[in-house]
Amino acid sequence: MTAIAADALLANLAGRPGYRELQAEVAGFYYFEADLLDNRRYTEWLDLLADDVVYFMPMRHNVPLEHEPAEENSVAGTGMHWFEDDKWTLTKRVEQIQTGLHYAEEPLSRITHMVTNVRIVEAQPALTDAVEVGVTSRFLMYQNRIDYDTSTFVGRRHDRLMRAGDGWRIRRREVILEQGILLEKNLSNFF
Repeated sequence: MTAIAADALLANLAGRPGYRELQAEVAGFYYFEADLLDNRRYTEWLDLLADDVVYFMPMRHNVPLEHEPAEENSVAGTGMHWFEDDKWTLTKRVEQIQTGLHYAEEPLSRITHMVTNVRIVEAQPALTDAVEVGVTSRFLMYQNRIDYDTSTFVGRRHDRLMRAGDGWRIRRREVILEQGILLEKNLSNFF
């Protein structure tokens, strides 16, 4: 596993005190984030990112059953990925879209994010007073450009969120697409 250790992914914190409240708070954060992105409020979305954010989408590899599951995805910091961005790069991507001259986003795409299966798999120091959490979620993102150009992205996210004074910030996001080969013309959107 890259973003969250395999044993943490299998951890079941759901029955522990404070889980439901924290899970509802984190899910609300994700729904707010999706609304910002769907309404093209990209500058406000950037405020949800920690200054040291790592925003990463590995490439998927088809591997035989006898291989380790970790071999299915490229690893951050090495090899090729769909993207491995920091806050500066994400800010530049947003600024490029906002110029109105972005070849892949003029006219702007119509996008809908659906987020589900939000699950806290790790909390530091504890669920009731967590300042940092490991979260997994599933997403479906629909994108329509011009009149006929549509894309659907389906996958999982492994996030590390940290509590900031006024809410949560994304410190790390690993986006795992279920597609082995992308047929889309670009990846100019945000997950």
